[in-house]
Amino acid sequence: MSKEYRIEHDSLGEIEVSKDAYYGVQTQRALDNFHISGIAMSHYPRLINALAYVKLAASDANASLGLLDEQKSRAISRACEEILSGKLHEQFVVDVMQGGAGTSANMNANEIICNRALELMGYEKGDYDHLHPLNDVNMSQSTNDVYPSALNIALILEVRELMDAMRHLKKAFAAKGKEFSDVIKMGRTQLQDAVPMTLGQEFSAWAVMVGEDVQRLDEAQHLVHEINMGATAIGTGLNAHPDYTRTVTEKLVESTTLQLVSSPDLVEATQDTGAYVQLSGVLKRVAVKLSKICNDLRLLSSGPRCGFNEINLPPMQPGSSIMPGKVNPVIPEVVNQVAFAVVGNDVTISMASEAGQLELNVMEPVIGYSLFQSMNMLQRASRTLADKCVSGITANRERCLELVENSIGLVTALNPFIGYEKSAEIAKEAMKTGRSVYEIVLEKGYLSQEEIDDILKPENMVKPRYIKRS
Repeated sequence: MSKEYRIEHDSLGEIEVSKDAYYGVQTQRALDNFHISGIAMSHYPRLINALAYVKLAASDANASLGLLDEQKSRAISRACEEILSGKLHEQFVVDVMQGGAGTSANMNANEIICNRALELMGYEKGDYDHLHPLNDVNMSQSTNDVYPSALNIALILEVRELMDAMRHLKKAFAAKGKEFSDVIKMGRTQLQDAVPMTLGQEFSAWAVMVGEDVQRLDEAQHLVHEINMGATAIGTGLNAHPDYTRTVTEKLVESTTLQLVSSPDLVEATQDTGAYVQLSGVLKRVAVKLSKICNDLRLLSSGPRCGFNEINLPPMQPGSSIMPGKVNPVIPEVVNQVAFAVVGNDVTISMASEAGQLELNVMEPVIGYSLFQSMNMLQRASRTLADKCVSGITANRERCLELVENSIGLVTALNPFIGYEKSAEIAKEAMKTGRSVYEIVLEKGYLSQEEIDDILKPENMVKPRYIKRS
């Protein structure tokens, strides 16, 4: 960017802005003030596009209501369309962590759109006598309806991408569920032997768990379809045309193709961040369940000689700088860490939402940042887990069967036939002597060999079975 400058001014005075910059004085002040996260708004293109959608809809609405000159409206619209096509994103330079309830983000958009529109009209950047970032681009708006409405649009798009990634992961688990449907293994509760199951049942259960969370995300994302455009400062609609709220919402629905609706109470909508809390809670749920699944994958693949060793995770990289041949479960481990970060973000969002005061919650920038970060990480984690781990998992069939045959948990299947007390007696003796359940039952004569073979047949113990009692 050129080191030549133009002078711009606002209510606080004059300031130098790079001559090549499409942003202006208020963006420059935000650049100077907020060296916080080091992450610019350009890192989140969906938020930038959402701001462009809002400004485009507002321009069209103001023009249709006779409030904005047609030439100005066309120039603003063309500038917004360029942003939607991917241009000028690098000009969104404000840190995502900012004070002012998103005012710097709103002004960054206003100034970029205004200066690009001025060029399209044949004027120089900063020549605000012909088109003004506040009087024209921000007409009928305030940060307090622009920023949350844009945030909602961006969140809807981000949630949909996360849902697609989770469906991809669900499909990977379901495929393994089918592949491993005939692999008999020991189920465990509290890390102790329970009853036999199939490895396919274990993987299919994980597919269902992920699928349930896709449904919960779909429910949560419907809440953020409600926007507060037309609320202006606090929801009373001051400085907006009586028909503006309806008109701008219709324009947004048309341009985004999203089923956005105007809040029935704009005062409530301007201060209430409950939808973000709800969405964050579902993201936490997703994270917790993915982390639980990854804990299971790490346990089941533990070993190779001194652990469960029931499954093999695909080797992704050497696991140690000192232990030759060691390979670690690095993909489940990174997903665990993503989960911890998402849970932390949920705490941040909860605190930020609670910190709202009276008619506005000024903490929406950190709410938005935390939601975007959580969804981005979960989306990448889901695809990484599916493609670099789950799809390459293999089963150690002999090991799984060996553990079943040697397990004391087999006595559970004897309960309906010899009773709980005798079954417990057999379990204790098997534990003490190291002998098999099969051998002890046969020796004591509680059941015939034919009966034991039928009862303890592994495939008969992995599904419900009618038992006729004598």
